[in-house]
Amino acid sequence: MEIFNHDSNIPFLGMRKFSIAIALFLMVASIGLIATKGLNYALDFTGGVSMVIDYDQSVEIADVRATLEKGGFDHAIVQSLGGTREVAIRMQPKEDQKAVDANGKVNLDLISADVLKTLHVARADAKLKSRELVTAEVGAELKSDGTVAAVFVILGIMAYLWIRFERRFAIAAVATEIHDVLVTLGILALAQREFDMTVLASVLAVIGYSINDKVVVFDRIRELFRLARKAEPEEILNRSINNTLSRTIITSLFTAITMGALFFFGGTAVHGFAVTMLIGIVVGTLSSIFVASPILLWLGVSKKDLMPVTRENPELARRP
Repeated sequence: MEIFNHDSNIPFLGMRKFSIAIALFLMVASIGLIATKGLNYALDFTGGVSMVIDYDQSVEIADVRATLEKGGFDHAIVQSLGGTREVAIRMQPKEDQKAVDANGKVNLDLISADVLKTLHVARADAKLKSRELVTAEVGAELKSDGTVAAVFVILGIMAYLWIRFERRFAIAAVATEIHDVLVTLGILALAQREFDMTVLASVLAVIGYSINDKVVVFDRIRELFRLARKAEPEEILNRSINNTLSRTIITSLFTAITMGALFFFGGTAVHGFAVTMLIGIVVGTLSSIFVASPILLWLGVSKKDLMPVTRENPELARRP
């Protein structure tokens, strides 16, 4: 199945000055947005109040969330606890609730009573099972752990590509991965979408998804370099992008359809994951086509870099 002709010759490398300029602009703009507007961290990172509510009869998560929103508890996170009668609720105290005193101490009694009063409007069988305060220190630790995880993923990818291909491929891949992550986070900062643990997981998934297509293109580059006798690097890189273009578009399209289905039918709890993945798919696909190969060309990749080492075998060394 192909969308584009396998032997098409769209001059992607001829547009490299514009594509690299746009990529650099997007990275700088994303850094500026993250620094000025910042990410809209959710309760997972900022802390708040966590409660477990038990019902005598089955309850729908959507109904609980709607009841809390009507009561003024905006952006409350409601999740099922393995059954149909017990739910976990995480939220920030209402601004007009005066649940935080001058010393910064949170009045859990006042918040719990207000939440139960709100829930009793819709269901009188709601009972408070437990409550606790989630501090901002926990959120800071999650931010730190998430950053470390992303760095280790990128470094692992770099090491893998350095071993499998050559150092120029590793450098090009890491540069585009940093581009993809920064632009994705920049768009989230611009839109001020909530950044919670599912979004963090999605950002890590974007890193893995993005490198997948780049490895396919890199494989094709290595194959064509070894088959071609006199072709210039720019021609090889351009042919590689064109040869894999249909595969790139089809993979991205069907992954995007899956994320769209997750967004519309998976419930609000996974909206952040689906939206972040959709952004990452678009950014990662474009960087695979317009950014990775121009960086390789700029780094001076050549056929000599990709030929097998043949010092120990004179017979292999004489082969073309």
